[in-house]
Amino acid sequence: MTLTLLTDPTRHLFFTGKGGVGKTSLSSATAIALADAGKRVLLVSTDAASNLDEMLGVPLRNDAVPVPGVPGLSVLNIDPDSAAESYRLRVLDKMPDADDAERATVREQLSGACTTEIASFDEFSALLAGDTAAWDHIVFDTAPTGHTLRLLSLPSAWSGFLHGNDRGASCLGPHSGLKMQETRFNAALAALSDPLLTTVVLVARPDPGALGEAARTSDELRTLGLSNQRLVINGLFRAGDPGDAVAAAIEALGQQALADMPDSLRALARDTVPLRTFDTVGLPALRALLTDASVPAAATAGAGPVLPADSLDALVDALAAGEHGLIMVMGKGGVGKTTIAAALALGLVRRGKSVHLSTTDPAAHLAVTLGGAVPGLQVDRIDPKAETQRYVDKIMAARAPRLDAQEQALLREDLRSPCTEEVAVFHAFSRTVGEARSAFVVLDTAPTGHSLLLMDATGAYHRQTLREFEGRTGAHFVTPLMRLQDPDYTKIILVTLPEVTPVSQAAALQDDLRRAHVEPYAWVINKSLVAAGTRDPMLAARLDGERRQMARIADGLAAHTYVVPWTTTAPVGVDALTRLLGAGRPTAETA
Repeated sequence: MTLTLLTDPTRHLFFTGKGGVGKTSLSSATAIALADAGKRVLLVSTDAASNLDEMLGVPLRNDAVPVPGVPGLSVLNIDPDSAAESYRLRVLDKMPDADDAERATVREQLSGACTTEIASFDEFSALLAGDTAAWDHIVFDTAPTGHTLRLLSLPSAWSGFLHGNDRGASCLGPHSGLKMQETRFNAALAALSDPLLTTVVLVARPDPGALGEAARTSDELRTLGLSNQRLVINGLFRAGDPGDAVAAAIEALGQQALADMPDSLRALARDTVPLRTFDTVGLPALRALLTDASVPAAATAGAGPVLPADSLDALVDALAAGEHGLIMVMGKGGVGKTTIAAALALGLVRRGKSVHLSTTDPAAHLAVTLGGAVPGLQVDRIDPKAETQRYVDKIMAARAPRLDAQEQALLREDLRSPCTEEVAVFHAFSRTVGEARSAFVVLDTAPTGHSLLLMDATGAYHRQTLREFEGRTGAHFVTPLMRLQDPDYTKIILVTLPEVTPVSQAAALQDDLRRAHVEPYAWVINKSLVAAGTRDPMLAARLDGERRQMARIADGLAAHTYVVPWTTTAPVGVDALTRLLGAGRPTAETA
């Protein structure tokens, strides 16, 4: 079995889709297949929380690194922090006559999330604008959908902002030289829109949520001018034991999802990749993903449970012990953060708490997951477009009265910068964090990479505030980061699937949070087949892999652990989410 998209691939291949659908595995396997066919291939990750290093066994850097064992293949990670520092140095290099104080001021101006975004985008544009003649193909492993749509919209957004604007963007500081990048941005936009150069590969699981998001993404990308699209259905399951209720339900759900596929996806060229019994880590597994080659079996972890864990309802009991607080649900895309956040919010409401449930995810699905209004539960989302307009209106109302007509026009032009959205979202996030002083706030966060960028903005604001109040006698302030660092105020819940990649990313996220002096409260292992119980031979190898990951978590990764079993019906709607709260923990009998 080989993907038909490999028959005549374009120079640029973008793999995108909902978190957890297998973008990294499929993009890596595709890049390896092209390199094995004699092509020179560059595999690029645009995800701040990429795990390509684990999959390929090579450290990631901000420049191309050859992949041992795959002649012709190199890998590159657009790391936001490295890109931002490189961008700052380029700006400062354009200021040879500036004194130390002026250079320090500019470095501070270039320390926020806006610079991080434009720096990453600058490197992304370079890969599309002809600076990569050494490669026959560039394969992009992108961040989950919401963040990727933001990235792919930036060439058009920045080109529109720069057109006729000879002043550059004030949010990036003086002498940024952004105007000089206009030619590159326009070239990137042209490359993305050229169907002879660029193919967007929409990746989905045979799941209504993943297929629905793929359809919405397809429509938005067409609006942006990216019309050359294909669809890959990943992880299609066929039951080996039709008498096994869990296996039969998994197969039936997949077939029903395909039967109900949106018409816009039906019109696309399609490939299907069956569910594999192995973890897609390492070159043998990645090569086998698109073929029928066998993969050496991993050592077994033994039968029975290896991780003492309670149900989700016990976690709600622990959270409800306080009178208020912030509960942030974090993790890799596709692990079920929205489901877990909604279930926790419902559990708190059932215990008589007033709860605000919100999300920072651009591809938010809270309303769909809940399926209806719940008394005592306020549900909304941090909408980037609405928050940007709110922020622009606030700035104009505060500053416009002191400006003449021309100065107002210049200010409004500056606020058209795509950077404004990042600032506006941070302000909305800060407001939401502050609400937990008097109520419970459950925050469903965007997938890991996007959340880390938001945390970076929180840290930058904290450092700026410390400098502003430094030396002031009696000054008292509390920044959003200080609230996140307070374990009595904030409880971080890390959600993972019992699979190698989600567990690795949850562990890496935990390390990142600890470096910011934010300590996670608990881990939730979602969709556990061990806890659900199954005898299907096709799932047996996956069960063993799940036990290995549970043993890994038990070996000191989590202070408190809770397990949610895989269910035969999708956890959508208040009744299903309520049942999820009381689902039992794994036992030797169910394993």
